[in-house]
Amino acid sequence: MNSQLIRVIGLAILPALGNFSGGVLAEWLRPSKRTLNHALHAAAGIIIAVIAVEVMPEALQGASAWLLALAFLLGGFAYLTVKSRIERWQHKQPKGAGTGAWMVYVAVATDLVGDGLLVGSGSAVSSSLALVLALGQVLADIPEGFAVNASFRNKGVGRARRMLISASFVIPVVGTALIAYFALRERSEALKMAALVFVAGLYNLAAVEDMLEEAHESNEDTQWSAISFLAGFALFLLISGGVN
Repeated sequence: MNSQLIRVIGLAILPALGNFSGGVLAEWLRPSKRTLNHALHAAAGIIIAVIAVEVMPEALQGASAWLLALAFLLGGFAYLTVKSRIERWQHKQPKGAGTGAWMVYVAVATDLVGDGLLVGSGSAVSSSLALVLALGQVLADIPEGFAVNASFRNKGVGRARRMLISASFVIPVVGTALIAYFALRERSEALKMAALVFVAGLYNLAAVEDMLEEAHESNEDTQWSAISFLAGFALFLLISGGVN
């Protein structure tokens, strides 16, 4: 196994570790609904910063604007398609005690697939870009780990099984990172950038439609919710500047 492949796997594991860390913190701290609201706003700020600070400026240097605009729209449409299918599947399931918790699991697993695509396509462009993208996803995935752990705890699932569920998220993120890396590493620069922006379109809607919606449902927004959003954006900006 060559060093580049090991690096891709290592970077892909980071978002899963961020999610797992969120679950562990939820076990220790038992975060309130207000804390979850703030954490999800911060995560949305981080995701939008990833797109605005790293993905788009890099992509605009390697591909035409019309191609990137098309890729962004297609990414958003892909997100809407996946979300609608998950919702239809959910409506067909029996209203058992664990259905809601498992839907949270499916939603987070889908998000981690996006993480893997982002890291894998970023690795095909440059190692430094992949590192910054992975670090941004670690920060954004921590509140998702909170939500998954809390959902299964509320359904009476034992701690050992909750930790096993959190650990299982490493599978989709590493798998999709490797697929994206091998699919793109020999491709043109324009195609690599279009792939990055495709995932950015998916992520942009995930931040606005899912994370902020979940934040609003967990607790009423306050000024600290907005400050958390701004802080998340600023934090990633500092990380990006430090790594670059």
